[in-house]
Amino acid sequence: MASHTIPKTMKGILIEKTGGPEVLQYKTDLPVPTPKDGEILVKNEYIGINYIDTYFRTGLYPSPKPEILGREASGTVISLGPSVSDFSIGDRVVWMGTAAYAEYSAAPAAKTVKIPPAIGSADACASILQALTALTLTTESHPVQAGDWVLVLAASGGVGGWLCQILRAIGAHTIAVVGSEGKVAVAKENGAEVVVVEGEGVVEKMVKEKTGGQGVKAVFDGVGKTTWERSLAVCARKGTVASFGNASGAVEPFAISKLSAKNIKIVRPSLFNYIHTREEWEHYTSRLWKLMEHDKMTVRIHELYSLKDVATAHNDLEGRKSMGKLLMTP
Repeated sequence: MASHTIPKTMKGILIEKTGGPEVLQYKTDLPVPTPKDGEILVKNEYIGINYIDTYFRTGLYPSPKPEILGREASGTVISLGPSVSDFSIGDRVVWMGTAAYAEYSAAPAAKTVKIPPAIGSADACASILQALTALTLTTESHPVQAGDWVLVLAASGGVGGWLCQILRAIGAHTIAVVGSEGKVAVAKENGAEVVVVEGEGVVEKMVKEKTGGQGVKAVFDGVGKTTWERSLAVCARKGTVASFGNASGAVEPFAISKLSAKNIKIVRPSLFNYIHTREEWEHYTSRLWKLMEHDKMTVRIHELYSLKDVATAHNDLEGRKSMGKLLMTP
């Protein structure tokens, strides 16, 4: 595609202040970005929605305003910034970065990868951030071994679905926690050995029963504030609690001495720190494509929203109405 065919303005979602979904402004006259050194201009076909987007929207994670939200998208390369040589005009790619809620994004070439022919653009976009999160959680935050009992919270969500699939492939025993009876079947389809619906005391009881009172080797907790104390309680001696999300709010400060009762390890990982180098990025994206192409792991797409309906998508995500990945089209 020649550069002169690139429009000057585009559709996108702008936020100028923090708040609820009402601060998401649908615009049709945003300037199309020009790729800088190390960037490529991508015409987005599918745009991912993640819980982290709501943190930037509400101000839980501070960021300069105004801004365009969004951490990933898939689409077609239409322009190359200076010094970019790994990509060509017309390449079908998926990328991670910022400002994805738009028709066009200047994506970092170092966090962009070509999509294999056998994988659809929607599946690539739906997988990249959440699958890489699950892969790094199970290999670096806590290297899960076959036979380990592991607890996964929000197991019917995007990261939870990938965790259940990956843990089954490793040979671990997964206790999956979901928010309602309607989500039980999804967690089981993803490979969870045991599924429990969130409720007073039910998770503790199940962990005690399945582990003989020893506790789970790892807790993968993307919920945060409301589940934190329980995650510590059900973790085994010398186990790990990986707190990687704040769906219910940020974990409150606590005395580090609490960990000594069972020598528990606490990890607060960020995916981007596990894929910081190009080598790390290529390692994990290659593993993802193998899981999808050869191991037949799948991604569940909850719904495809129009960009102008982004507020509805955020409401559905925060209201726990979704099962799987939420995507938008420009």
